Amino acid sequence: VCSSDLTKMKVAITGGIGSGKSFVCERLQHFGIDVYDCDKAAKMLIHTSIDIQKQLSDLVGTNIFVNGKLQKAELASFLLHDKANAQAINNIIHPAVAADFEKSGYDYIESAILFDSGFINRIHIDKVICVTAPINVRIQRIVNRDQITSERAKEWINRQLPQDEVLKRSQYEIVNDGQRDLDSQIQAIINNIEKLSK
Repeated sequence: VCSSDLTKMKVAITGGIGSGKSFVCERLQHFGIDVYDCDKAAKMLIHTSIDIQKQLSDLVGTNIFVNGKLQKAELASFLLHDKANAQAINNIIHPAVAADFEKSGYDYIESAILFDSGFINRIHIDKVICVTAPINVRIQRIVNRDQITSERAKEWINRQLPQDEVLKRSQYEIVNDGQRDLDSQIQAIINNIEKLSK
């Protein structure tokens, strides 16, 4: 291991639904930073890991996979049925995602439910960046993206940890309200993290 690897900070990017985390992660690429995408990794692992598929089938029922394809509606209704169900699903998928991240070589990771689900306890993270946006902006983004009602969007927001709670547990904030310049905020944080890494 070269010494620079040891000083590399592990950084998590989080924020509630509609805050625009993914957009911030795209901007990070312009700064030469690749971000490990937890959602994408989870989907990939669900589609490729026989072990995960078996565990999910045992938990949810055999109709969750049809010809090896995940039935999203089945999964969604199972998730929405009971809060404990989400934790049960997380207990299957998160350890696999955590192990995948640890061996991926990435320093930055994007996770929507870093704190909500306790995922932060499964991986080593030095600093957390919270992406925030005003609630009305978030609702509008979700409505536009998912073509759902604003009531439904609010429901999804309320299922997550409140934004100010996530912010309290984070070291940095990026305000993504469509007004403030993102790149200058990102640059300032990267500079700070690099200074701390030295």
